[in-house]
Amino acid sequence: MAFYEQAEEKLRTGFDRITGQKETAMKTAVRDALLRFAAQEDEFAQAIAQGGSFFDCMKEVARGVGTSISDLEAYEKAVRFYFPGSRVRFEMHVDLVGDASSDGEQISPRGPDGLGRNDRGEKGGLVLDLSDFL
Repeated sequence: MAFYEQAEEKLRTGFDRITGQKETAMKTAVRDALLRFAAQEDEFAQAIAQGGSFFDCMKEVARGVGTSISDLEAYEKAVRFYFPGSRVRFEMHVDLVGDASSDGEQISPRGPDGLGRNDRGEKGGLVLDLSDFL
């Protein structure tokens, strides 16, 4: 079994054991983010597969949380639980055309000036690195 499948099984197995109020509020989003990260990086999938339980991960994510925590901070705490010292880089892409594009034209993630470009090289979006705000 590949590491991704092992990681997926581990995250799904401990899911229902999580019952704390804060942990329950975050567990679905955190699990889904961890699975996306595991799909991107096999070494991270291996760290999940061979690391601590998802139950313990969520306890760590919730530790020190007062009345709120951003999704981005929760994801970073979860990633560091499985891979200490790692960092998560966040990017968001604004598609100014959105669903209004009639020809299915795609916006590239980033041009040399930080702006997205469509297939014709025209400006079409803005890329923000969310880690700059943390």
